[in-house]
Amino acid sequence: MKIIIINGPNLNLLGKREPEVYGNETFESYFEKLQVQFPTVTLEYFQSNIEGEIISKIQEIGFDYDGIVLNAGAYTHTSIGIGDAIKSITTPVVEVHISNTFSRESFRHQSYISPNARGIVIGFGLKSYELALKSF
Repeated sequence: MKIIIINGPNLNLLGKREPEVYGNETFESYFEKLQVQFPTVTLEYFQSNIEGEIISKIQEIGFDYDGIVLNAGAYTHTSIGIGDAIKSITTPVVEVHISNTFSRESFRHQSYISPNARGIVIGFGLKSYELALKSF
């Protein structure tokens, strides 16, 4: 099985950014743990702060992989383009959020990803990625 985790803007700052919301661990450190936890899965990781790069990556792998775990960050709430990219591919996507977006600002309650996602995991910290991977 081949699955990619795609992270959007500011998630490269995990471990530094708002630790009270996102924790103290870097995503790179957590990703190494996921690779150990899922040894039979080929896991890849891609992060970009640029909307077009995320769309291009989704299009590039969206017909060949077994799954995409997507945390589009703030683009979740603003990017019709990412939502359309997901709608255009055959690879299933699970939307992930580290924090409970519904307990935060009201603009975070809207997702352009959710209508086209296979499922959503919200609010379990970094463990949200593990739960998404288990869904595949």
